[in-house]
This record gives sequence, C-alpha cells and structure tokens, in this order.
Amino acid sequence: MATIRRLIVAVSLIFLTSQSGSLCYAQSPFPANVHRVVFLGNSITYAGAYVTDIDAYISTHYPKQGLEFINVGLPSETVSGLSEDGHADGKFPRPDLHERLARVLALTKPDLVFACYGMNDGIYLPFDQSRFQKFKEGINWLHNEVIKTGARIIYLTPPIYDDLKGGQTGYAAVLDRYSDWLMDQKTAQKWDVIDIHYPMKQFLEAHRKVDSAFSIAGFALAEDGVHPGEVGHWIMAKSVLLGLGEKAVANAPDMKSAMAQIPNSTQLLKLIAERQNVMKDAWLTASGHQRPGMKTGLPLAEAKAKAAEIDAQIRALMP
Repeated sequence: MATIRRLIVAVSLIFLTSQSGSLCYAQSPFPANVHRVVFLGNSITYAGAYVTDIDAYISTHYPKQGLEFINVGLPSETVSGLSEDGHADGKFPRPDLHERLARVLALTKPDLVFACYGMNDGIYLPFDQSRFQKFKEGINWLHNEVIKTGARIIYLTPPIYDDLKGGQTGYAAVLDRYSDWLMDQKTAQKWDVIDIHYPMKQFLEAHRKVDSAFSIAGFALAEDGVHPGEVGHWIMAKSVLLGLGEKAVANAPDMKSAMAQIPNSTQLLKLIAERQNVMKDAWLTASGHQRPGMKTGLPLAEAKAKAAEIDAQIRALMP
C-alpha cells in the first residue's frame, strides 16, 4: 500500500507540474550564455510589436534567465546603403546601417542579434540585379561585423509587401527573391535564418481567398502596403518563436492566446510594452543616428532607472 501511495503522490505531482503551464518549461530556447538580445531593422522593427511579443513570451515563460531584449530598429533604414530619389519628399536620404552599426554594437554589447532587412533595400522598384547585389553585400558585411564581436546573429527574412494596398505592383515578388536568398544561406553559409516572409504571405493569401479586401495592416501607415498591424506582428513573433523551437505557440492565433496560461498576462504584456517603448528611444538616442524626426529618448541612465521600476512591477505580478 505504501508503494501505491508513493506512486499516486508522484503521479499527482507530475500532473500538477504539467497543469501549471508554460512557466514550468524545462529550458529556454536561448543558451545560458545569452543575456542581451538586440534587434536591428527598419520601421517595422522600430514599431516593435513583434519584439514586445517575443520579449513578453520569453520573459514570462523563462523568467530565471533574465534576458534583456533591446530594440534598435530605425525607420527607413537599409543595409544596402541605397536610397531612392526623392525619399521622404527629398527631405533626407534613407539611413544606412553602415553609419551606426559599430556604435550600436559597442553600446549594447549583444550576445545575440536578430537582423530584419530587405523591405527598404529594393527601394520599392522592380527587381534589379545591382540593387540585389548591394543587399547581399550589406548582409555579408553585417554578418562579419557582428561575428567579430563574438555575438551570434539570426537573420529574419523581410516581411511581406502588399501589392494590393501599396500600389507598387510586383514589389512583393522582389521580396520573395530577397527572402529566398537569405533562406539559401542556411545551407550555403550555415547561417541562422528564420523565415517570417512566407508565413505572412501564406496567411494573407489564405484570407484573401475569403475576403478580397483583407489586410494584415492595422494602423494609419499600413495602407502603404509595408507596415503590418497587430496581426502581422504576431505572425512575425510567432514565426521567430517557432524558429527557436517554441512549439507551444503553433496553434496560437494571437499573443493573448499564447500567454493564456500566464497569470496576470494582460498587465504583464502592457508593462513589457511600456518598458520596450522607454528603452528603444533611449538606446537609439544614445547610440546616435542620422534620421531626422525621431523622438529623443531619455538619457540612458534615466531610462534604465525607469525600466528598473517597471521590472519591479513585473516581478510583483509574476507567480
């Protein structure tokens, strides 16, 4: 009888552990030596909803690792160094990552970098081999610069361009080619690449079959065909999480569902978004850039103090 009782207790403990949800996942998808994770990209990365979603999911499911997710996306930026004539009504050329990368890496000291480029690098024009070559050269340069610091880099294929909403018919196919090349580097150069492009494309095409006017856009700029809304950012975040091995999000239609097992998830997501918003402008301002019209962030020390206050509120809500 004693043996049976011990077996019942053991099974009960296993059941309770499994029912406590994602907080009991055995291991983070990030190695133990990864503490700072930096996101590079353009306006979609700066908008940051997908970065916030990844931060919220990982930080609440694996709180003991203490990861810091740093968003240094810069609107309009390219990795190719190209800029179209009359960009921003002629007010300024597109920012070039070459100008600021060294400062960003020196300031943030990342262990891991996610890089999401390509959307702006085709300059919203038909496919051109010389522009494509500039993109490839820029990505190879970025790879070498990050690897030299000892950090790891993971590339994200560019988000989709919506020809119907944006009006630049054919540019979606340009980004298909840019995405295909990046995916090919997984084999050709043994790079780490996660595809967000085709999951977004498949989602859009499936919904367009039901509703020809459907869009994954969700805010004012979205009608340019470039900037995804909440749904699009979730597909991006979900694709990254799946690429990291987080299979639990496979059937989650949105961030709310992905966080369903986390107590106080609504409040936590709001606080993590607030922390991201405070820090991204502070990091951008501290590292410097040449794009006009950007919000001036708090001095980095002040922003970190504010983030620490938010962290305390987050910890108080965690089980």
